[in-house]
Amino acid sequence: MSDLVVDNINLHYGAAQALRGVSLRADAGKITCVLGRNGVGKSSLLRAVTGQHAISAGTITFGDTKLNGMAPFNRAKQGIGYVPQGREIFPLLTVRENLETGLAPVARKDRFIPDDIFSLFPVLQTMLSRRGGDLSGGQQQQLAIGRAMVTRPKILVLDEPTEGIQPSIIKDIGRAIRYLRDSTGMAILLVEQYLDFCRELADHVYIMDRGEIVHEGAAETLDTPEARRHLTV
Repeated sequence: MSDLVVDNINLHYGAAQALRGVSLRADAGKITCVLGRNGVGKSSLLRAVTGQHAISAGTITFGDTKLNGMAPFNRAKQGIGYVPQGREIFPLLTVRENLETGLAPVARKDRFIPDDIFSLFPVLQTMLSRRGGDLSGGQQQQLAIGRAMVTRPKILVLDEPTEGIQPSIIKDIGRAIRYLRDSTGMAILLVEQYLDFCRELADHVYIMDRGEIVHEGAAETLDTPEARRHLTV
């Protein structure tokens, strides 16, 4: 498995600067959590990592591969699996068809849905013929994670997977993330606002404010006054 290294990146939307000299790493076999208030640049960071928006300075490497300028679909081929904020499943496609959209970057010999997805999220197997838009928000989130897993990722990048999700499914998602870390050794990069979720899961945490990293440390450091100062509204 490979490590993701973000080194001193800037990102602009026109004249507005969203990221300012951001550096972090997400190591294989670890869950790395990025926290912060709304609008501080967390989703922009993930757009930079996944190629959804070009950076204006700095470098992003995954393993031995420099990602700067690489298209999103080629990053998927490199092993970057993305679960976007809002899930973005296809509402008119069935659950099976939604999962199969993840097969595009996969080698022909691996173009099947892994059994692990149904072990982690049994409800998806029972709903394979249901349209994605007919699922609850929590079920759609499980589907979005399953679709990313179909790509056989080496790193799983998740943007606020607990947003708008009922507590029972949040626990299921937490168990799935732990399982993927422990069983596959993949890197997990998780953007969240739910502090308790990160405290329970993360091996390492970063806090962002105004487009910059303002705190870094083990999950236990989330309870320090410095960290809480950047997270309180």
